[in-house]
Order: sequence, then C-alpha cells, then structure tokens
Amino acid sequence: MADKLDVTRHGDPRNALLLGRACSLAYLNEPEGAKGFQEQLGLEARLISVDNTQAYVAQSPEVVLVAFRGSECPTSLDGFKDWLLTNANNYLILPEGRIGTDFAAAGVGARFHRGFMTALDDIWTPLSTAVEEAMKKAERPLWVTGHSLGGALALLAAWRFERSFLPVDEIVTFGAPMIGNQTAADAFEKKFAKKISRYVNFEDPVPLLPSVSLLANTYVHCPTEVSLRDAAAGSALDALRQKAGAAAGAVLNASVVDEVWGAVQGRISAHFIDHYLARVQKKIEELA
Repeated sequence: MADKLDVTRHGDPRNALLLGRACSLAYLNEPEGAKGFQEQLGLEARLISVDNTQAYVAQSPEVVLVAFRGSECPTSLDGFKDWLLTNANNYLILPEGRIGTDFAAAGVGARFHRGFMTALDDIWTPLSTAVEEAMKKAERPLWVTGHSLGGALALLAAWRFERSFLPVDEIVTFGAPMIGNQTAADAFEKKFAKKISRYVNFEDPVPLLPSVSLLANTYVHCPTEVSLRDAAAGSALDALRQKAGAAAGAVLNASVVDEVWGAVQGRISAHFIDHYLARVQKKIEELA
C-alpha cells in the first residue's frame, strides 16, 4: 500500500521520509522509477531528461511533486570535483538570457553557481511545461525535492517556478551543496520563509561545498537546516580541515584540492540517500 504525503503538515519529518524515497526513486530510469512512485507513494510519475539533468514530475489528486536526480550514479561524486572545489569563486555568476532575468529578481549582487544554473536551464523548458500542465489539471500544492546536486537544482527550480507564476508550497533537500552567495541566500529566505527544509547529515561533506577555503567561503546556504546527527560520529568539517592541514585557511590550491577531495570521497557513504533515509526514520522514532 502506498504512503501519502500530508500536504497540511509543513516541515514534518514523516513527509521528509517520503520525499527522501522520491529522491531515491529519481535515480531509477523509466519504467522502473514510475512504477516505484506509484507503488510506494501513490503518485503517477514521468521522467524528464535532457543531457545530464533529470527530474521526475509526479502527481496525485493531492499534490504535484518534482523530484530531481542527484547524478547518474548515486554512489559516486565523480564529475563534481571541479564544480565543488576548483575555482569555486569563478563559478559565481548571474547568467544571461531568460534565466538571468529570473534570478536578477534576487537582488543586486546576487550570484549563483554557474554549473547548477546551466544544468537547470538545460531541462527547464520541458520541465516547466510538464509542471504547468499538471497544475492546470487541478489546483494543488507544488512540492520540490532533491538529493545532492538534485537538492541544489530543487532550490533553483523553486525560484524559477515562482517567477513563472507556479507557486511552490514546500522544498525539501537532502545533502545539497550551496547554490550561491549571501545575497542569494537572503533572497531565498525572504521568498520561501518557512517553506525550506534542508536535511544535512553531520558527517556528510557535500553540504560544506562549493568551497573557496575551509575557513572562509563566499558561498552560503539557504535556510533552514535540519541536522541529522550521530553523537558518536565526527563532523565532516573537522575531517576536511584535518586532511587539509595548515592550508585549511588558505585558498584551495591544486594540491590541497586533491587532499580535500580525498577526504570527501572517504566519507561518501554519509552522503548516500539511503543514509539520509535511515537518519530521518530515526528522527521520526525519537519524536514519537
């Protein structure tokens, strides 16, 4: 029997558990993924895929859900190294064209990660069309979710949905990296007050990225963090700083990048969506 999202309970970890399942299903290709959405969540879903960006648009009589895929391989961060560490400041931009117009509304000085913006723009036309069609069928809450890269795309997509007159009711991310600078984060806090739940495993290093150095960073997270901690586990930040050694406070050069990336890869299991699901389940049991 499928479990259902309760759209009346904002920020509820029981909803987060179901959205985490949606993120896990988003890594599957059709028709396996669509079958999983139907059987596990009671949602009719179809995959939107353009180049290396994928998202499921799912719906029921109660909700429309967009679930972004993190990467082609949920157990690897291959391909993210340059995006998340190398020349991170150089990736902070306000893009040109329609997407630039949409995000210029975040205010003067708002800058966003170029790689994430490009990935979203690649899929935007078919994705926004699918969501608009779903919303025209019946007026329902629109929820957006994603794991890892998918979490970053979920946040950025929510902004563009709003700019396209498709109001977003809830945004839930798991292990998402930062998407922009302080001005951008402030704009998201104002636009989506009490609508963002950003789940972070204490040992997961990916939410610490992109990074310029391990002590100072131009990138800032959007609110609101929901920490998933294990008292016996060490923090991801401490592990990365230890790996970087004396260079932790400096701009990451090529040799330090390799050291830090080794530490990130060494903690990859803490980033897996299954790890997040287990921690959210534990949180629910503690609150019962």
